[in-house]
Amino acid sequence: MKVRTAPALLILLAAPLLAQAPTPLVHSSDLGFAYAIPSEWQVVDASATLPTMQQQMTQNAASDDTKKGIGCALVVLNARHGNPASVITVTALPFECFKQEMTEKDLPGFASEASEGLKQILDITDPVDASYTLGTHPVWIERAKGTAKAKPELHFSVETACTLLKKAAVCWMTTAADDAALQTFEHGAVTLDQEAPTELVPPTAFDKKAS
Repeated sequence: MKVRTAPALLILLAAPLLAQAPTPLVHSSDLGFAYAIPSEWQVVDASATLPTMQQQMTQNAASDDTKKGIGCALVVLNARHGNPASVITVTALPFECFKQEMTEKDLPGFASEASEGLKQILDITDPVDASYTLGTHPVWIERAKGTAKAKPELHFSVETACTLLKKAAVCWMTTAADDAALQTFEHGAVTLDQEAPTELVPPTAFDKKAS
């Protein structure tokens, strides 16, 4: 994954009046997408823990296809901010590894598998599903409430948005401890297959229920 500073904002940093403004970082993937988050979010390397998580999830997998998907899954971005920490994670399933085609109807199942790790640490309630499009790409989204199993006094907004690209299926997920973190997740600029950048979750995202 390549991390680069948005060029226009890099120029603006020279202006004294904007010197204290956070600079979004654009996290790009050769799978065909880019996603921007504020620079004050700490990017965490998940490569050390991913194999253990995949092994645990594979043991509970219900089918060989699910096991294969878990083995091919990549954590493209894992970032956290605040205390208690809000977390944004981007996972991808490269088609070159998975060797199977996916359609829009597969997105809810993929999203469920991608967020399986959250269910081990959070009690998830009140899920609401919807669908929308970003450019030519269908997006399936779910918003729910989460309570930490280890610390029931901690509550989060849990949101997962998944789409299909030319090279991969991709899910953006957040456990947001406050509204500011949720807004950061939803308003992050995303570019899909070189189409025009747009915010990840538009204001009308939940107007249409998922079919």
